[in-house]
Amino acid sequence: MTAVTIGPTGAIRIDGKDVFPIGFSNPPPLGVSAPSGKDGLKELKEGGASFIRTGRKSWDLPSIATQLDAETKLEDAAADVGLHCWLWLGEAANLPTQPGSTNEQLLARITAEFKGHPGLGAYKGFDEPANPWNKTVTPAAGLKRAKTKLAQLDPDHPVVIIQAPPSPLADLVPYRGSFDVTGADIFPISYPPGRHMNLPNKPWTGNRDISLVGDVTKKMVEAAGAAPVWMTLQIAWTWTLTTHANPGVVPRFPTLFDERFMAYQAIVNGARGLTFFGGHLTHNVRPKDAQAGWNWRFWELVLKPLLLELTSASVGPILVAPDATATVSASASDVELVARQDSQFFYVIAVRRGGSTTQVTFSGLPPKANGSPIADGQVLFEYVQDPLPPPLDGQRVFRSVSVTNGGFKDWFGPHDVHVYRFAR
Repeated sequence: MTAVTIGPTGAIRIDGKDVFPIGFSNPPPLGVSAPSGKDGLKELKEGGASFIRTGRKSWDLPSIATQLDAETKLEDAAADVGLHCWLWLGEAANLPTQPGSTNEQLLARITAEFKGHPGLGAYKGFDEPANPWNKTVTPAAGLKRAKTKLAQLDPDHPVVIIQAPPSPLADLVPYRGSFDVTGADIFPISYPPGRHMNLPNKPWTGNRDISLVGDVTKKMVEAAGAAPVWMTLQIAWTWTLTTHANPGVVPRFPTLFDERFMAYQAIVNGARGLTFFGGHLTHNVRPKDAQAGWNWRFWELVLKPLLLELTSASVGPILVAPDATATVSASASDVELVARQDSQFFYVIAVRRGGSTTQVTFSGLPPKANGSPIADGQVLFEYVQDPLPPPLDGQRVFRSVSVTNGGFKDWFGPHDVHVYRFAR
């Protein structure tokens, strides 16, 4: 059995190890190979993924045996390659007041089947219960009853509820107590931009830039109370796809530059996990990917390079590290940052929401553990070819920044991201 808890930093802890979950919703179909020739799930795992979304919206008692069998195949396949499943409980994660309901029986059957399975990582609760696009919003009370029941049936796996991005903060706060982890999906890249925030007959008039990701993440951190936040980011969604229902839609996908900014901006604003949605939407993909049932071209061009960075030995530790006690500030109001530290390094992740290209001054770096000042740092995944003495001549090293009196300067353009590391 895999025991999953919430660690002190908000990272999830799997069998005692802190993990920054990187998930895919939906994953590639079983039995289909990636262009590399590897099994699709193995390709994701080796590329840096840790979670896949499984389960279903509608569980049904008369069909439960067949449904559990289908889920078991997914859980087995995930466990075989070292992935964990984020099992969607769908509408079953909403309990009425009376005991013994159909939904309660479904939760008992599902948890009994999978709580000891090595492939289970977490449960996905009721999806977008405060969805303002729907005519009926699902009240929090039934979801809280489901959360209480799940804690009794399976105390070793958290419940994650994802909300709709346009929901006002006041509508989200009542859901505290119905989840262990919360978050939202936000897909800002479309024609026109920001369409994901539109409500029926009410076009969104706020921020339409890709920095919407940070705005929604910040809102979800407030809504979560003390719970961690996972954010769901864009591969594709309804209004970026040309379909029979949406024949006039021009498809639009994030670039690597876009996706990297959105991922880091979510992290800077408090996300302790990321999921990427829409790889299974194959309306506007190359023919061989449509046949395979998953957008492997987007994986190759965008997600695989991004995950290589996020899961690297240099960046990976930052994502599970605690926030620093020292306060670091930037001279530009449109630069957002988070400072973290572990036993080896002090880290700063900084992103520019938009604006112009200027030098930005950072201040507030603390002294080293021995009391001496920090003199320089590295900018991770930005390289220089410094002339070094043999045998290191020609070795790639990270670009450096000089630090004076706890401050440093660096250039930032619109949507730039820099990740800094300073030895302690």
